[in-house]
Amino acid sequence: MRRKLPSTAALAAFESAARHQSYTRAAAELAVTQSAICRQIASLEDFLGVKLFRRSQRGVALTQAGQRYSRRVAARLDEVERDALDLMSGGAEGGGSLELAVVPTFATQWLLPRLADFQRAHPGALVHFTPRTRPFLFADTPFDAAILPGSEPWPGTESIDLMPEPLVAVASPRLPGASACRTVADVAALPLLQASTRPDGWRQWFASQGLSVEHDMAGSRMELFSMLSEAAAQGLGVALVPRLLVESDLASGRLIVVLPHAQHSGRIYRFIVPPHKADAPLLQAFSAWLQAQAQDYLAQA
Repeated sequence: MRRKLPSTAALAAFESAARHQSYTRAAAELAVTQSAICRQIASLEDFLGVKLFRRSQRGVALTQAGQRYSRRVAARLDEVERDALDLMSGGAEGGGSLELAVVPTFATQWLLPRLADFQRAHPGALVHFTPRTRPFLFADTPFDAAILPGSEPWPGTESIDLMPEPLVAVASPRLPGASACRTVADVAALPLLQASTRPDGWRQWFASQGLSVEHDMAGSRMELFSMLSEAAAQGLGVALVPRLLVESDLASGRLIVVLPHAQHSGRIYRFIVPPHKADAPLLQAFSAWLQAQAQDYLAQA
């Protein structure tokens, strides 16, 4: 039976116009004329029997149906693109591929420096990374697994605890007063760099040592630990970050631990897998390798 499928060119035009909320920008992105975008979307609306855009003198806006459809189309086109790139890179004929959602700084500072070991053991296997900093639904993504820190396991998933997340206060040795810190009060006197995703981080760190600091939530705010550690390395202040994410900077001397106190954040880095993918051989191999790497790191730490 012939499938009832719309034109891929029409879908691409619709997705671009929906994302930009503009036919003009969609035309520029796809290197076609604005009238071509209009024709493609009109043909898609005729095919579906549904209006996707409202036209007015101010431009175009998605209808309610268009909003729902645009989210689904964008996800499907992403999957088609990933499948094509996988084939183009030889993934289908090699050792398979994995789509992983990871915290950006963890992937850059801890996972990627170790990944060559996995690829030596599994030549031809491809591991793709997409940054994620918050929980999501696997059903809405192409991910095979995720590596994220959290205080509780995700409902409806299988997870493996990898390592805890002890937080340490780090700064550049060039920051005035950083090398001379001897007490918690000395740290409180330094400029504090804040993690926007954990606004009470410093408050908890000080409280764990019996100190209440009036300005513990003041200071420049940044979302990623990579931003915080780099800001600290540039001498902008002292940052509270997971030690496992700054090991290389500590080893090189770009950063120093200003006070030897590590506070457990209450979060654990976990390898999280949707149950329907848990038996995939490559995923099992990666899981075993990842657990071994985590155990080695904890033993050395």
